[in-house]
Amino acid sequence: MSAMTKEHISHVLPISIYLRSFVALMALLALTLVAARLPLGTGANAAVAFTIALAKALVVVLYFMHVRYGTRLVWLWAAAGFFWLIIMFAITLSDYVFRTALHVGGW
Repeated sequence: MSAMTKEHISHVLPISIYLRSFVALMALLALTLVAARLPLGTGANAAVAFTIALAKALVVVLYFMHVRYGTRLVWLWAAAGFFWLIIMFAITLSDYVFRTALHVGGW
């Protein structure tokens, strides 16, 4: 640690963290498959699928991308990425919802 400061040292995770993350992702995969078979209705199935996908994304971002052990700046950038994803999702969803509501005659 001669020329390196504490901020530049990378965090090394034990293999058990990666194994637990893998088991969690496989459990969420199984939950996704079970949820796809449940007749909850179109809106509820989509909400459940998005919730499970968000949980999977959080596991990947926090542990495989080492955000959990990062600095506040790393957390800020990760949050900015999720915020941008929400904005893009809202724009896409609003286009999908209002496309049929604003029917414009053909050419």
